[in-house]
Amino acid sequence: MAAPRALGIDIGRVIISPGESAGDTSFLHGSDDDAMHTRPSPDAFETIAALVDAFEGRVWLVSKCGPNVERRSRRWLGHHRFFEHTGVPGHQLRFCRKRPDKALICAELKLDAFIDDRTDVLAPMAGGVAWRYLFGPQRRPAPADLIPVLDWRAVGRHLLPLAREQALMEQGAPRSVAAPSR
Repeated sequence: MAAPRALGIDIGRVIISPGESAGDTSFLHGSDDDAMHTRPSPDAFETIAALVDAFEGRVWLVSKCGPNVERRSRRWLGHHRFFEHTGVPGHQLRFCRKRPDKALICAELKLDAFIDDRTDVLAPMAGGVAWRYLFGPQRRPAPADLIPVLDWRAVGRHLLPLAREQALMEQGAPRSVAAPSR
């Protein structure tokens, strides 16, 4: 399988920490001030910055949410200076209203790697997105066609070598990095 050329990343419970409970309560159901105090997932900004460099800027945020959470997400990204810290271009942010629509966005943007915390989001991407990463602790084992990554450090260990390999290949260097085992 060819190394990935472009990456999509979910926002909630992937970039934004889920907090102490499984339901994003402070971000989704608290006040706007509570939401702004929700921390980024550990190592997210640093790893994403390295991925932006390795993917030569081809990193997009793709999130499913309603208008209120979209507004809150945009505000959170600004409040935490996400785009400044990571190097993700601010215009590379897409929102949709239905989970399966993320697969359509991936096709439109030619994303061949995606990080999400939900199997029901990653499943419709089968056949179009070769490198599908299931992020965070899960209640069930990951399906065999997904790559489980517990945290951002694991993302970096799996995805950074692949992205760097692809960049070298595009520059005409010989292939040297093996794909991670699934």
